Amino acid sequence: MDNIAQILKQYLSEAGKINCLDAFKLARELNIQPKEIAEFTKKYGIKIDNCELGVFGSNNFGELSDDIYEKLSSKANSEKKLECSSAWEVAQEFSLNKVGSTTKKSDIEVIYCQLGCFRTRIHHGSKS
Repeated sequence: MDNIAQILKQYLSEAGKINCLDAFKLARELNIQPKEIAEFTKKYGIKIDNCELGVFGSNNFGELSDDIYEKLSSKANSEKKLECSSAWEVAQEFSLNKVGSTTKKSDIEVIYCQLGCFRTRIHHGSKS
């Protein structure tokens, strides 16, 4: 328990939460699958914050990119739902922040969080 507490402490923000990117690092350090992180942190009363794709948190995002929107749309289903892992694949080409900006400010709904934080969400953006 002490070892886990020390590891967790390394990743906590000032607000006592773990940021999305740090949650992936934590999973590697604990040798668990990323999809298990949300359940693990919940067990310790810690919230995951600042989704890199804009689903939750307060990350600052730029403008929507039409090129990225088209690429994301091609990977989304007919209802404009896109799995988190697919968005991260697109980020390999563009950048995570630019992909997050586009999902945050469009009609694309990110589903199936790789960390296990959510399956679906109510989208708050709209493509204009």
